Amino acid sequence: MSSFGKAHQNLNVMKGPLLQFSKEPMTGFYRDGYCNTGPEDKGNHSVAATLTDSFLDFSASKGNNLRQIGLTAGCKWCLCANRWKEALEHAKTTKDDPATQSVVPKVHLHATHERALEVLSIQDLKAHASEGEAANASTVAQSRNGNGPGGVKTGETSELANPDEMTAKSTADEKDRTPM
Repeated sequence: MSSFGKAHQNLNVMKGPLLQFSKEPMTGFYRDGYCNTGPEDKGNHSVAATLTDSFLDFSASKGNNLRQIGLTAGCKWCLCANRWKEALEHAKTTKDDPATQSVVPKVHLHATHERALEVLSIQDLKAHASEGEAANASTVAQSRNGNGPGGVKTGETSELANPDEMTAKSTADEKDRTPM
């Protein structure tokens, strides 16, 4: 099967084709620009998110300093579903502190692999979706545990891929497994 066909077998959390997320920096467990995941990805690097300084600080406090690999606020990166959930739970427990609310990075639903739903609810993902995607999220499929569409909080500009960025998976044989 061609790499084009394989890339489009994978679904996002909206049950559409998983789209490429970032080539700069090259992200994804397979370093192909997609938040694709498979059995060898024990961390479930399925959440397509735009990093914030607060999240980078939070992740470093948990032992995964993403700045060491050159990431900064504003970078698009495929995050471990459990780390994103930890940030969400942290924000919920400190909801009276506005400074901690940016600890939960905005999610790009079109590029978040459906495997994220094994750990996260579609409502939580939608509530933290980038603005353009949040507006379209009210008519989407339910998560695997039966959660239906819920209220959507917006407030960030969408960073959807340009049409020329929505290409098939790269055939480059990049084997680097830098921590995510």
